[in-house]
Amino acid sequence: MRSTMQIGIPKEILPEEKRVAATPETVKKYLALGFSVAVEAGAGAGVQITDDDYRNVGATIFPDVEEMLAATDVVLKVKQPIFNTTKNKHEVDMLREKSLLVTFLHPAAPDNHDMIKSLQKRNITSLTMDGIPRISRAQRMDALSSMSAVTGYKAVIMAANTFPKFIPMIGTAIGTVKPANFLVIGAGVVGLQAIATAKRLGGVVKILDIRKNATVEAESLGGKTIAFDIPQDLATGNGGYAMALSDEWLDRERQLIAGHLRDMDVVILSALVPGEIAPVLITGEMVATMKPGSVIIDVSVDQGGNCDITEPGLFVEKNGVHICGIQNIPGRMAVHASWLYANNLYYFLENLFKNGPGELDLEDEIVKSSLVTYQARIVHEGTLKAMR
Repeated sequence: MRSTMQIGIPKEILPEEKRVAATPETVKKYLALGFSVAVEAGAGAGVQITDDDYRNVGATIFPDVEEMLAATDVVLKVKQPIFNTTKNKHEVDMLREKSLLVTFLHPAAPDNHDMIKSLQKRNITSLTMDGIPRISRAQRMDALSSMSAVTGYKAVIMAANTFPKFIPMIGTAIGTVKPANFLVIGAGVVGLQAIATAKRLGGVVKILDIRKNATVEAESLGGKTIAFDIPQDLATGNGGYAMALSDEWLDRERQLIAGHLRDMDVVILSALVPGEIAPVLITGEMVATMKPGSVIIDVSVDQGGNCDITEPGLFVEKNGVHICGIQNIPGRMAVHASWLYANNLYYFLENLFKNGPGELDLEDEIVKSSLVTYQARIVHEGTLKAMR
């Protein structure tokens, strides 16, 4: 390996993905740590960062992404590798063997299993930014929380744009228009931001979360809790995250949701279990009971989705209900999302290479939690569980 490790920043190619994994500000910080930095031409165009902006702080611009990746030790991306139609080659196949990849991999999602196995076969050390534990030391690295705040806000805005009626109560000379009814399932960072945004728009918001502590904060934002009587030792795990429920408890939760769906105009689905497939909480049969014109935004689609008829990457209409399976919602608000993510990523790499470039600290709790493939093995527990 060269004495100076090269960080490579490719342009994101997922449809409608405008974010970038590094800004000129973070490039300068990487250079100060002893790395060199290569950026694919046009990587920052979606957030108004020019190639000259990167050159001016010391980065090298590569017109050809395959050439750049072949010479790169550490690849920083926003989203999981996909097939590059311009190169007629998968992004994984362009990575140099034994190089390191840091991005949002969503490794437990079934759609990503083949990609994870390809990383394993190419002996890529990969780390996923959605695997960072909820500990105080990791707060500045917590890209999932950063992107979740963007997602919760934007999900409601997207729903409002699709919903064919007013969100707030509107008084007119003809009569009064009732406010829209929102159901937010999952009161994590996404859910809390969704609640706050829906309330600002004038919606009436109900919330459901299996964790009682989570509903307290949600209620402080103006949401009304739908009570779900479940023992908390079955619902809340390490760090306050939700736990995977048994089939029996999932059935009970679905029955509870079904009783409220027909009255809802907008449903925001953000129920996740860290590192595992998202639980299916709404079935196609349940969707069929909803009012025509209503909207479901399935934020959890990156981990499989909370609705079993969500189509990943697409905004579709089924039984008169609009169902959003867009996988990169923060990419619709790319400037602030890139600023947040690029800084999260810098602090993650600073910790990963705390002993200097080339010296990975694989004993660090944060690194262990986010490690997916290493030495041609899949080591991420949630992924291994999902693949069984």
